[in-house]
Amino acid sequence: MSQVPPNPAGHDSAPLTGRKVLLAVTGGIAAYKSAALTSRLAQAGAEVRVIMTEAATRFVTPLTFESLSGHTVITSIWQREQELAAQHISLARWCDLFLVAPASADHIAKLAAGLCDDIVLLTACALPRAPKTTPALLAPAMNADMWQNPITQRNLATVRQFLGWHLVGPETGWQACRTAGPGRMAEPETIFAAAVDLLL
Repeated sequence: MSQVPPNPAGHDSAPLTGRKVLLAVTGGIAAYKSAALTSRLAQAGAEVRVIMTEAATRFVTPLTFESLSGHTVITSIWQREQELAAQHISLARWCDLFLVAPASADHIAKLAAGLCDDIVLLTACALPRAPKTTPALLAPAMNADMWQNPITQRNLATVRQFLGWHLVGPETGWQACRTAGPGRMAEPETIFAAAVDLLL
């Protein structure tokens, strides 16, 4: 697993203090790893907010992420908190890093097409690009055949080329479909290290 190097001051326990991470969780069994990732980011000092698709809530409940992040989880484009601004706009402007883990084949395809039919996609579309682009990181997770599908690869290339998004993983290993191959979401510590590289 990748390890985060200690910072020069020697205070390596909270290298992300003051940094704001928006974690987007899409539908897939790998969503359980995102709970560990949320905890790891919080322990490193980051303020973490979580948004989830409806499909993601079938695998892990919003309460899990609320407990780990200390913030209400947004699961719908119609959900409102105290502020009057639309959630997807305010969250997109708030974050220092937009992190999608797991990023399903479906959501990678929708990102490539510019669709905006859920809270994750709406927020992704609203990420600032000027005067400074907010970095975004994808952690794909899917079956090996889905990962190797040429259309999936084309969609991923589109997201990276036109949006400038970064990629971590996937890894090769055992999958929920009872086979082994590429497409398994990177481990939380690996994703964390990639996030640190973009934030520091």
